[in-house]
Amino acid sequence: MVDLFLNRVLVENNWDQDELNTEREIIGILENRIVLLLFASTENEKCQEFLPIVNDFFKRLKDPAYIEYPKLLTLIYISLDQSEEQQERFLKEMHKRVLFLAFEDPYRKELQAMFKVKDVPTVVVLRPNGSVLSPNAVQDICRLGLDCFSNWQESAELVERTFMPNEEFDNLNMRTATDPVKRLKYKTEDDKRKKRWWKLWVKGKDEYEVEEEKEEAWDTKSKERDKGTWRKR
Repeated sequence: MVDLFLNRVLVENNWDQDELNTEREIIGILENRIVLLLFASTENEKCQEFLPIVNDFFKRLKDPAYIEYPKLLTLIYISLDQSEEQQERFLKEMHKRVLFLAFEDPYRKELQAMFKVKDVPTVVVLRPNGSVLSPNAVQDICRLGLDCFSNWQESAELVERTFMPNEEFDNLNMRTATDPVKRLKYKTEDDKRKKRWWKLWVKGKDEYEVEEEKEEAWDTKSKERDKGTWRKR
């Protein structure tokens, strides 16, 4: 799949129309994804009718406002318009995460010939390895909606990673909102050792030993009180 667009320029349909033209960028946006190639034309009535349907379909699979984990899906608009102005009008109606080829890019026509596209709209569905999963999924998208992607995902054996592997947590210092309370209530032996060392260094050995005896007596009374409370229960 990645090979299909290497050494090509894909443009993001955002305000700045950022260009993705490096190998790293192309791999990042296409690798391990199901790719939809939408061949359409602004002047075609069927394309105008299909536009809100495919927009909603894509939005519900990619937009964080609708789904917690965006699906591994990329939509690329291949314009068959007669002018750049027509292409721009169509893109204004499309989702901002859609990619497209610039109007002056001759690769648009090459892709049309490669996938034998004769009618519009046409949605060619490609597996991550670049093979064709569906030569035209327009009717399936209209009829099945989001179930389409589940079917494609199963057929392409696409595995989504919506979690962080355990090994990535190993070196993280995980804390919770109640961690300070827990540390106060259940002091670790390491904390106690540090406290003892600090008191010994600041107050001197004799004063430290007197205070240590007081703390041990207090701990003993606390434990006996807790046992008494438990017996009453």
